[in-house]
Amino acid sequence: MFSLRQLQYFVAVAENGSLTRAAHQLSMSLSTLTEAVHALEQDLGLKLVERHPRGVQLTLKGQQFLRHATKILADVADARRTVAEEGTALSGTLQIGVTALVAGYVFSDLLARYRRAHPAVAVSAVEDGRDYLEHLLVNGELDVAVVVQPRARPARETQALETEVMEVSPYRLWLPLGHRLAEEAEVSLSAIARERQIVLTVDEIEATADAHWRAHGQRPPVAFRTRSVEAVRSLVATGAGVAILPDLVYRPWSLEGDRIEARPIAEALPTVEVGLAWRRGAPLPRTARDFVAVARALRAARARG
Repeated sequence: MFSLRQLQYFVAVAENGSLTRAAHQLSMSLSTLTEAVHALEQDLGLKLVERHPRGVQLTLKGQQFLRHATKILADVADARRTVAEEGTALSGTLQIGVTALVAGYVFSDLLARYRRAHPAVAVSAVEDGRDYLEHLLVNGELDVAVVVQPRARPARETQALETEVMEVSPYRLWLPLGHRLAEEAEVSLSAIARERQIVLTVDEIEATADAHWRAHGQRPPVAFRTRSVEAVRSLVATGAGVAILPDLVYRPWSLEGDRIEARPIAEALPTVEVGLAWRRGAPLPRTARDFVAVARALRAARARG
């Protein structure tokens, strides 16, 4: 079985493109390094490097193995750092951004779990639009953000930010108790278009709905536009209209105690993706790394049901 040291030697050779330069960087003899790389090749049963007068070049298998070797070394370094930090109570600050749609749902549960795990960390959260929060991330004014991910992200944003999806939520139709469409197993957009709509205007919900209707050649009447999910619940429950919203904000009761039904939509609609975002290329402070770890654990727990 190859060793971590052999992986370090191989990565150094690949990065330097030369056995001689890699040996100098590692402060070891050329013969020892050459033997170590050869032993690694023997162990794998693969030719990893081709020697030529100007240095070395990775074979196709060598290039493939380099990706694995780099990840193994990074994982080991991360594990060592994590173990070294364990046993020390986490303190400091954490600056978080959150978009309006997820502030009272995904984020509230996530923040509660994080605060229970790290009560000494001073958490500061700000709610705003995704574009502004991403601006704060790039400027280093936020450590991490919990946002509704855009369906298509410009290349410049992809280069500036790291993102990770936490939850994928489908759209469903919200109806008052006893509504005729509640008798259907699933409801078509053409049937929904004949109903007055309660429209939520936060994040990309309204724009997404408009795109759905335009794509299907429909323009349903709008009864009310609001930024409040609770207002949507109350209006739907009292029969003022129907709404198409993601499952992540669905609750079966309004604040007044009226029942709200939800039914699948017959046509395939894009889902809502909620995820984490942080600045690419900048090391995350430990407070933010642990926040990401809590989010991943929560995602795994929900996936298990």
